[in-house]
Amino acid sequence: MRVAVIGANGQLGTDLVKVFGGDPFFGVIPLTHKDLDVTAPKTLKILRNLKPDVIINTAAYVRVDDAELYPEKAFAVNAIGALNIARIAEEIGAINVYISTDYVFDGKKGEPYTEEDVPNPINVYGASKYAGEIFTRNYSTKHYIIRVASLYGRAGASGKGGNFVNWVIEKAKRGEELRIVDDQFMSPTYTVDVAGTLKEFLKIQPEWGVYHMVNEGHCSWYEFARAIFEILGWDVEVKPIKSSELNRLARRPRFSALENRKLHKIGLKMPHWKGGLREYLTKREYL
Repeated sequence: MRVAVIGANGQLGTDLVKVFGGDPFFGVIPLTHKDLDVTAPKTLKILRNLKPDVIINTAAYVRVDDAELYPEKAFAVNAIGALNIARIAEEIGAINVYISTDYVFDGKKGEPYTEEDVPNPINVYGASKYAGEIFTRNYSTKHYIIRVASLYGRAGASGKGGNFVNWVIEKAKRGEELRIVDDQFMSPTYTVDVAGTLKEFLKIQPEWGVYHMVNEGHCSWYEFARAIFEILGWDVEVKPIKSSELNRLARRPRFSALENRKLHKIGLKMPHWKGGLREYLTKREYL
């Protein structure tokens, strides 16, 4: 099965290429922004020529606060880009895998969201990703919308300049104060775990639709930071603060943890978030 990975040098894309590339069942076609631009339909002719069996679209505008200032940039990549890929996928008969986010929800439920819950984004970024979901399901017959959350991986998020785990570790190394919000809850997710699960998922090829794919369990960002240093065995003080103290442009959902309900029904299970974190820290040789 030939799999084209769009955004192959990104945080998730890097691990997708590595994990899929290590399985003889798949032939990986890594595509970066130099190869194609999801916002420019003319550049997508490469997909017509390659005719992959699966297209995994990880291209995304992920600067949540900047999206409030430049909504047209977020929608160009996350929504119109998804539409462009959906049309190409339909044309060549490829399975279209769109990587979405927990931020399509408003966070008011107070418990993990399932695939059946109705999205209601409260910021531009979330709205643009939800629009991408709509285009994906309505313009490509063979589609999977995979919602992930709070990703961290070895490559780091190029759009954000790294990831949360590395950020708190580097601040601790410099002896800087760590003030982390304790009133926002999410499902921290290791990109290698997503890549490995998505690989098995595509071998099964369940019914088309939306699937959540996050590490099991949930925590606050404060609890996540504490867990990082507990695993490392470092004596680092982490100060809990409220999200209102940060004065960020975009509203964040208070509780955006996801439940992998549909994954469980097809016999797949993601590792617990603490296990994913320990694995990441071990591979980064922090341990």
